[in-house]
Amino acid sequence: MMKEDVCKPLSLEGRVAVVTGAASGIGFGIAKKLAEAGAFVALLDINEEQGKKREEEIVKSGGRARFYRCDVTSNAQCQEVAEKIYREFGRVDYLVNCAGVIVRKNVVELSEKEWDLVLDVTLKGVYIASHNFIPYMIKTGGGSIVNIGSGWGLKGGPNAAAYCAAKGGVVNLTRAMAIDHGKDNIRVNCVSPGDIDTPMLRNEAKQLGIPWEEFLKEAADRPIGRIGTPEDVANAVLFLLSDMASWITGATLVVDGGGIA
Repeated sequence: MMKEDVCKPLSLEGRVAVVTGAASGIGFGIAKKLAEAGAFVALLDINEEQGKKREEEIVKSGGRARFYRCDVTSNAQCQEVAEKIYREFGRVDYLVNCAGVIVRKNVVELSEKEWDLVLDVTLKGVYIASHNFIPYMIKTGGGSIVNIGSGWGLKGGPNAAAYCAAKGGVVNLTRAMAIDHGKDNIRVNCVSPGDIDTPMLRNEAKQLGIPWEEFLKEAADRPIGRIGTPEDVANAVLFLLSDMASWITGATLVVDGGGIA
């Protein structure tokens, strides 16, 4: 079998992919990977300046992308953007729910406002984006969704109470969505990363008052002795979105170098 025949099921040519939280970190890594696989990628984020730069990066490298400012905690904004994307391209094939925030505090230290922020962006945002894009995926004839969870959605972690709660919700929401929308020819899976070298991870170190090099050394203490990259996560997302995963739904794929093994 020729190499191109092996890779063909990973092709997303002619498809439209929506990625939330796409202006940086894991979200941008995923958006870039999906564009490389041939998809037109809609980049959704609240950071307009950074989002437009990411659009330019993808286009300059030969991909197809467009940035849309969208707050995933706003049903009205998600509804407007979903309508616009469907009107412009006539289809929505893939949705990657990646937007999220973390506050490194336990429940005693955590304010109600901080709890609401983490849950609204990280968990409610998955619901709102899915609520607005799934109807267009049904019109398209089906598709595939990947929700970005976390290793801490499967086990507890220190000083991250709201984040653990939100990501645990994402993991089980994924299962519920897979059950509900299989009849619509929509697969729904979850990718749960470990520590990934992103601005968000560096911000965690800052929140905890730990020097980055010290934080990095601790994070790399896992069977595969390094922290992950956005591309590590993006490769898993591409697989689950693609036709190579056509009989996989309701699953959680842990991408963490063996961190919770």
